[in-house]
Amino acid sequence: QVQLVESGGGLVQAGGSLRLSCAASGIIFSINRMGWYRQAPGKQRELVASIISSGTTNYADSVKGRFTISRDNAKNTVYLQMNSLKPEDTADYYCNANLRGTWYSGFEDYWGQGTQVTVSS
Repeated sequence: QVQLVESGGGLVQAGGSLRLSCAASGIIFSINRMGWYRQAPGKQRELVASIISSGTTNYADSVKGRFTISRDNAKNTVYLQMNSLKPEDTADYYCNANLRGTWYSGFEDYWGQGTQVTVSS
């Protein structure tokens, strides 16, 4: 019913930049929150950044000042601009959306398949 498709991952040198995109499609009435999570090998998945309907954003301390999350509501797309990348940013990045398909539905979480980000030193 709802699909999240990420793009923009790849290989970049330390200090470089990447922009991740996540487009939500399907039956969507409203989106409460969208965000990006990441999971490095052998580590737990962690929240990187999120944005709610009001536009308020949250960031992990490790990425504050370097990453920026934004959303294009008309396209149901969220972006993550990643600057000054560090090797420790290397991970699989997953898009998450908390949304409902109708006005009477409860909000549910959906996940993308993930996109790989590798930062070389």
